[in-house]
Amino acid sequence: MALLKRSSPADDGQDAAPDLEGRMSLMDHLRELRNRLVKAMLGLTVGTVIGFVFFDRLWVIMTGPYCRLPAAHKLKDGECSLVVQGVFEGFMVNLQVALMFGAVVSAPIWLYQIWAFVTPGLYRNERRYSLGFLGLAVPLFAAGAALAYYTMDKGLALLLGFAPGNVIPLISMDQYVGFMMAMLVIFGLSFELPLLMVFLNMIGVLPFQLVRKHQRMVVFLMFVFAAIATPSQDPITMLALALPMVGMFMIAEVFMFFHDRKKERLDAEHQRQIEEELDGTASTPLD
Repeated sequence: MALLKRSSPADDGQDAAPDLEGRMSLMDHLRELRNRLVKAMLGLTVGTVIGFVFFDRLWVIMTGPYCRLPAAHKLKDGECSLVVQGVFEGFMVNLQVALMFGAVVSAPIWLYQIWAFVTPGLYRNERRYSLGFLGLAVPLFAAGAALAYYTMDKGLALLLGFAPGNVIPLISMDQYVGFMMAMLVIFGLSFELPLLMVFLNMIGVLPFQLVRKHQRMVVFLMFVFAAIATPSQDPITMLALALPMVGMFMIAEVFMFFHDRKKERLDAEHQRQIEEELDGTASTPLD
C-alpha cells in the first residue's frame, strides 16, 4: 500500500525516491489521498449530470428486459409501463440511474486515481500483475452484467407466470431498478471468481492440486451459489449464471495447471544449479 511505500532500488531496478528512504510522510499521503478522492468525485459528478440529461434514453435501455415480456405480464396489454408508488420515487429512480451511469462512465477516472495512489508502494512485477488483473477484471464484469441483462426477461417471465390469470402485476420503478441492479452486480462479481483463483494461484496460496482434489465440490457449490444469489430464484437464471461460472472455472484450472507445472520446472532447475554449485565447491582442492 502507498502508506507502506517500500524503497528497494536494487531489487526494483528503479531510481530511488528523492528522499533518503523513498518514503512520504503521513500528511503527504493524506494530501495525496484527498486530491485523488476529489478528482474521482469530480469525474463521478460529471458522469451523474450526464446521466440526468440522458435519463430518458437510458431508461429505454434499462426497461428493455421488461418490455420483452409477454403482454399478459404487463400492466397494460402490449405496453411497457411501470408504476410509481410515491411522490419522490420518480426522482430517486432518476438519481439511482444517473449515479449508476456516472459510475460506469467515470470508471477510467476513478480507477486511475486508485491505481495512481497504490502504485508507488508496489514493485515493478506487482504493478505489472495488478495492471493485467485489472485489465481482465473490467471486461469480465461487463460480460457478466451483459449476460444478466439479456437473461433477465426469462427470469421475470417465469416469476410473474406464477401469478393467477386474474391478477395484474404492479411493478414499481424502484422495485424494477433494484432487481436489475442486483442482477447486474451479482452476475458481474461472479464472473470475477476465475480471476481470483488465478491470482491466488500465482501468489502461491491456491495450488492446482488442491483445486483438482475438490473439483466436484467446487462445481456443486457454484450451482448452490447461483441458486441462492440470483434475485429471481428461477432455474433459467440460475443456469445462466452457473454454467458460465463452471466454464470459466475450467479455464482457470487449465491456467493453474500450466502455471504450477512451469513453477515446478523452474524450481527443479534452480535446485539443480544449487547442487551443481555445491558439488563444484566440494571438489575444489584446498590451498
